[in-house]
Amino acid sequence: MHSANHWGGSFEITNVDVPASGEYDRSRSSEFDAAALYQHQHLDETQQSWLLGPPEKKKNRYVDFGCIVISRKALKWILGSFLLAFVVIAVPIIIAKSLPKDKPHSRPPDNYSVALQKALLFFNAQKSGKLPKQNGIAWRGNSGLSDGKNDTDLKVGLVGGYYDAGDNSKFHFPMAYAMTMLSWSVIEYRHKYETIGNYDHVREVIKWGTDYLLLTFNSSATKIDKIYCQVGGHQNGSMTPDDHNCWQKPEQMDYPRPTQICNAGPDLAGEMAAALAAASIVFRENDAYSKKLIKGAETLFAFARDGGRRRTYSRGNPYIAPYYNSTGYYDEYMWGGAWLYYATGNNTYLSLATNPGIPKNSKAFYMIPELSVLSWDNKLPAAMLLLTRLRIFLNPGYPYEEMLRMYHNVTGLNMCSYLQSFHVFNWTSGGMIMVNRRRPQPLQYVANTAFLASLFVDYMNATGVPGWNCGPNFISSKVLRSFATSQMDYILGKNPMNMSYVVGYGTKFPRHVHHRGASTPNDHKYYSCKEGWKWQDSKNPNPNNITGAMVGGPNQFDQFRDVRTSYNYTEPTLAGNAGLVAALVSLTSTAGNGIDVNTIFSAVPPLSPRNPPPPPPWKP
Repeated sequence: MHSANHWGGSFEITNVDVPASGEYDRSRSSEFDAAALYQHQHLDETQQSWLLGPPEKKKNRYVDFGCIVISRKALKWILGSFLLAFVVIAVPIIIAKSLPKDKPHSRPPDNYSVALQKALLFFNAQKSGKLPKQNGIAWRGNSGLSDGKNDTDLKVGLVGGYYDAGDNSKFHFPMAYAMTMLSWSVIEYRHKYETIGNYDHVREVIKWGTDYLLLTFNSSATKIDKIYCQVGGHQNGSMTPDDHNCWQKPEQMDYPRPTQICNAGPDLAGEMAAALAAASIVFRENDAYSKKLIKGAETLFAFARDGGRRRTYSRGNPYIAPYYNSTGYYDEYMWGGAWLYYATGNNTYLSLATNPGIPKNSKAFYMIPELSVLSWDNKLPAAMLLLTRLRIFLNPGYPYEEMLRMYHNVTGLNMCSYLQSFHVFNWTSGGMIMVNRRRPQPLQYVANTAFLASLFVDYMNATGVPGWNCGPNFISSKVLRSFATSQMDYILGKNPMNMSYVVGYGTKFPRHVHHRGASTPNDHKYYSCKEGWKWQDSKNPNPNNITGAMVGGPNQFDQFRDVRTSYNYTEPTLAGNAGLVAALVSLTSTAGNGIDVNTIFSAVPPLSPRNPPPPPPWKP
């Protein structure tokens, strides 16, 4: 039974019997009618209106919504406006969304991201060892499976890693540098790699290298006395079959591949420490592997600082010096120390990297133009930029501020030197900066310079700084970005030859790359050490395009010889492609712009200027 208290009174129907069958009892209809009439006569006005229905009302000009009263005219105008808006705006949207689409519209990749995807494939083509099933290079197979097994005390030998260039040697110094550069690019631009679908690929490329570097020394120890620093190579004057006297693809080489041991080498050890430390940040989500990399980096850096082993790794070694001769090691102290600080948060490494003896011995503040150019031999400009990053974003203060400020100042001057208006370096008439002073194979240095410039711009943009000063002149960051894009555009085809110097990018690119594997047919025939030379001397295009390889580049007159025997023009290198990848990912706008400010500082605790840790005693 329902009551009607809601209406201000109560109303109940009582004393009415209904048969169980539900049939209406007409014999009692008069009794029911009388009772109902009596009840109706005694209802108040509200109850009667509820029972009998609403009385006839006069037309009301207002509508009462309880909390608001509005005129009927205004209500009609509002409802009409909503209806019109729905027809004009919503209906077309609904129709558009209901139409079938071939595929979702996404931002098309720009030239830099297209070239980047190809440039990473070069590393797949350079892999040594037992290749993964999905390596992506059909004409490459397993090779170097006996490396280091006969002349080292390593159970697994030195299987793996990367061949350096067009030969079959494995040079650990530039290989480590290449891994450091790739890791740096991932740390700064992970979001870009993810957006264009190359994040997993670049990490796999890095891990292939760092797994191998961990084999080259006793990575489980805290102190070591040697590093295996090279596999293969060539001794000047020797006619013994080796990586230079034979033209064989890696899968068919059957000559001895000697392993070089370095009992000293702060440059080599410092670069390898940088590579492992940087990679530990890339793989920080894999805690066990990241810690393994950090431990190896610390062991290597301790070897680098051993006072009894402070001479360049290449000095006096005829197997190394003609190819990757190191000119010093203080830049690797700064470079490796900075990366270890970021990887561990240990202030000891920062104190070392900012020790006044370091820049003095590395001539950091001498403003020698060549020292502003990043290469596998000179990490000085990169190390100063990396430490400038710390000052820009964390500003640790005393006792580091003075040296960090000087690094920042020199970094700004380095950037000034890259601009054509300051006449520090010569330029070709076609628009390429000659940062390697007219020497051959210029493009790897050009790509490195473009990367540093682009990254410096991103650091400024992240802090809202519109530019920097070159003496009395204020230079907009847009000018520096334009420099970086102009150099990469030159590499990708905007040059007097109208040729892309990245194989497989564009329609016109080098077809006679100086590379044993790419030039030898994949016809399942064996070609001996001497027989293979016919493929080097052939005037036909390579049967296998080594996609993504950046060749040495043109001469000072913008001229390029696409001839296999002219290796200064047509040979690619591991170090060169690492700089290419870094520059391309920094410049691509397919995935937006900007850097990842914080990831690199993941292990760095907040530093308090009031209570700084004492710098360790150290004499360079």
